[in-house]
Amino acid sequence: MVANNDTVSTTNYTVASFFGGVGGIDLGFEQTKKFSTVFINEFDKNAQETIAINFPEVHLDRRDIHEVEVADVPNTDMIVGGFPCQAFSIAGYRKGFEDDRGDLFFELLRIIAHHKPKAIFIENVKNMVTHDHGNTFKVIREALTLNGYCIKWKVMNGKDYGNIPQNRERIYIVGFRDKRAFNNFEFPCEIELTNGLDTIIDYRTKVEDKYYYKEGVQPFYDKLKEEIKSQNSVYQWRRQYVRENKSGVVPTLTANMGTGGHNVPLILTDHGIRKLTPRETFNAQGFPKDFKMPEISNGQLYKQAGNSVVVPVIKRIAENIAHALDEMVDSKSTDIECNGKNILIYVDIKNRFEGESFVEESFDEMKEVEEYLDKMEVKLLSDEEYFKLVSKDTSKKFYSLQVK
Repeated sequence: MVANNDTVSTTNYTVASFFGGVGGIDLGFEQTKKFSTVFINEFDKNAQETIAINFPEVHLDRRDIHEVEVADVPNTDMIVGGFPCQAFSIAGYRKGFEDDRGDLFFELLRIIAHHKPKAIFIENVKNMVTHDHGNTFKVIREALTLNGYCIKWKVMNGKDYGNIPQNRERIYIVGFRDKRAFNNFEFPCEIELTNGLDTIIDYRTKVEDKYYYKEGVQPFYDKLKEEIKSQNSVYQWRRQYVRENKSGVVPTLTANMGTGGHNVPLILTDHGIRKLTPRETFNAQGFPKDFKMPEISNGQLYKQAGNSVVVPVIKRIAENIAHALDEMVDSKSTDIECNGKNILIYVDIKNRFEGESFVEESFDEMKEVEEYLDKMEVKLLSDEEYFKLVSKDTSKKFYSLQVK
């Protein structure tokens, strides 16, 4: 337990991490040489083992986040977290906040609201933006802005932004308390995918027999042998047929790919048809070759890889965050304050999966809000109008109103 609330001394920007997983977000930030993680909270016992051997100098808090008091967390420059995505994903039956896990965002918000770090970073599944007709993301967006953060979000694919051959779309939310840092931040641009499947998969070396699919073992092996013909594709058994992913990338890794079934990526190697090894799934997330894997079950390792992040994408975003923070060093803060009870939130929806938002102004009286809006080109949007907007892939700038 951290004994006090003093900011940890370091030459880099300090990071407190929640829902740490195996430390993929922390690794991406640390690879920039501009950030140092000093605190990681992770409840899963197997993930804790992976964190412990890869981040031996970092304080690892092993409790459920509900049990973490704000005084136990050090003041840091950043708070980051990829809260469990099941509550918002298709795999979680789209329950969103109705799922018990939906409250984990508010636990993270509790800590953010107390410590007020300079910047925040959140990662989650793509469909969080459109879940529940847009209400789930609306709640998250407004909660962050009302707590003083100017935020930008964007859905990015690992193959397009990380030069990693995996089709993995995730939403990334970046927030700053300082408006100038917010203005200085941009998400990285797309880059060419030059890393092929052979950069993450070893097609030549014979691995343990347990990874290979064989005649007489898998009842559908004959169909696999008939369809799996190329080393330039990754395949999946979809209960009744073989699906070929011809794009030269691994399909989105899932937490249950170690349990069999249709989520298992299959490849043709020089020694036969097999599934990916745990190391190869970590490779497909962009983890470096020297990242240590503990001696736990393969099922747990597959789960850890499937739940993790594309590290090179995180690194590129973190580099831009560092640049934005560097620009405000030794300058007076311009933190947003919400003193009035009528709070006007500016929202710029650039497309369905990208936008930005911040508190523009607050007023004591509703009459002041109306007078302000009369002078502005951007108009107030009702919740009903917002939900209609989310259903379309369109762009729009608007205000939403929150009353304390």
